Amino acid sequence: MNFKRKDLLGIQDLSKEEILFILETTKSFREVLDRPIKKVPTLRGRTVVNLFFEVSTRTRMSFELAEKRLSADVLNFSSANSSLVKGETLLDTAKNILAMKVDCFVLRHPVPGTPHLLAKKLPIPIINAGDGAHEHPTQALSDIYTIQERKKRIEGLKIAIIGDITHSRVARSNIWGLSKLGAQVRVCGPPTLIPPLMEEMGVEVFYLPEDALRGVDIVMMLRIQKERQNEGLLPSISEYIDFFSLTEDRLKLAREDVLVMHPGPVNRGVELPARIADGKRSVILDQVVNGVAVRMAVLYLLLAKR
Repeated sequence: MNFKRKDLLGIQDLSKEEILFILETTKSFREVLDRPIKKVPTLRGRTVVNLFFEVSTRTRMSFELAEKRLSADVLNFSSANSSLVKGETLLDTAKNILAMKVDCFVLRHPVPGTPHLLAKKLPIPIINAGDGAHEHPTQALSDIYTIQERKKRIEGLKIAIIGDITHSRVARSNIWGLSKLGAQVRVCGPPTLIPPLMEEMGVEVFYLPEDALRGVDIVMMLRIQKERQNEGLLPSISEYIDFFSLTEDRLKLAREDVLVMHPGPVNRGVELPARIADGKRSVILDQVVNGVAVRMAVLYLLLAKR
């Protein structure tokens, strides 16, 4: 099939066939990363602008590395040192950068829907690198690719996502993607961190990890966002650790060949201890390297034929 979309804004909008096509394309670029020379001329002459309005380490570096591996020219935008502080709107900023003949925007923004706004207003591809608590499509594609790489399938797998579901764009994108590919998804967390009507997304909801972990093939732990503790959603971090941290005893409830995932950054000792994060069942670093390959595939599909 041909990938006919102009933008990548979310997983919710993609069909099962489109998700599988991106994953299949990723395989070729994953092989590139294992070569002695990890670079191809695919996007030579194209310019990609990374517009990041939130702090980011892994996602920003992963996109920049993917762009450079494809031989694209890269511009990194910092809102703190831009005309935005003088009162210029985001749209005007984007249009001014577009006038310099760039070819693609990679946008991370704290306000949900911002990538969709730019996609409607601008003629070049927009890639959503995370918009508020809405979606993070390339992270979900990285996670799904990692599962498929290790388990050789998605359909029929039981997957538990545990932590702050309410504020997690990674959880939403993974739920949409994994469900479309036939996985059975469970979510688990404190009642204050699980949004209402979650069942309408086709998932099972649990409030105790001991129930959610029974018989699962994959457990994905989510970061507890310490910056949100002033909202009073948790009594304390120590209480969260007591009830929801992934201990060895809790992990024994899952299948013997369970894989442990985390989109990062990991709060060691909170979501899971170091011995599990660094253990043989962890594929956290696989998620990181596969993220570069997924982003190379997305950039290729959106830009190579334009």
